[in-house]
Amino acid sequence: MRAYAKLFIKGFFRSLLKNHRHARGTSQALDIYMDESFAKLLEQWGNGTVWNEIQIFLADREGNVLDLACGTGRVYDFLRDNVSLDYYGCDISALLIEKAVKRGIDRERLCVGDATKLEYRDNQFDYLFSIGSLEHFTEEGIRTTLKECRRVCSGITFHMMPVSRSGFDEGWVTSVQSYWHNSERWWLQIFREVYGDSVWTMRSAWSDRTLFGNWFVTAHPMFFTRKKLGAIVVDRPKI
Repeated sequence: MRAYAKLFIKGFFRSLLKNHRHARGTSQALDIYMDESFAKLLEQWGNGTVWNEIQIFLADREGNVLDLACGTGRVYDFLRDNVSLDYYGCDISALLIEKAVKRGIDRERLCVGDATKLEYRDNQFDYLFSIGSLEHFTEEGIRTTLKECRRVCSGITFHMMPVSRSGFDEGWVTSVQSYWHNSERWWLQIFREVYGDSVWTMRSAWSDRTLFGNWFVTAHPMFFTRKKLGAIVVDRPKI
């Protein structure tokens, strides 16, 4: 209880600076995505947590899946055994995409591009996911990217982001990477602007000292008229 109280107090005072931090969250730092040491980090940070989770979510699924902000393509190692799933990846970093090619992913299924301007056809994908990515976008970038996700994916999307343990919106943080350190409620409001009530949340096994991972699962508005969620069971968030 004492530890939670300390976390709550720290989060409260950090949240007092949110207007200042939001004002600084107008551009995304991109240099880190061209760094070799960062590429090495991407090879291991999701072991035992988020990569295993997306593997479970997409088990026995069929069709095209897009790995948004795919980095080095590490998640492909967890999905490649599903021969019924056609993997595609896109990332803003040419360096990371080249590493994905070296991993064995067909270059024709990889794209260097901007997530806010996806170069894919409408409804090209049955599934789409991002892991630890959207929190690094500006607010405008998040909204635009989600609209693009809705455009290119006719089925289910999965997005894992860290949310504040304190429950406060602590704003835009600039450390090794710039990112939003905000609450689940903040993220739900943005997701619902694009997907309405077709948004659910699940806790991820990933966490650190001030954040825990949260999956935001969405369905295209027309999805329920064509398919069923199948084995995926999620709870409607209570806020």
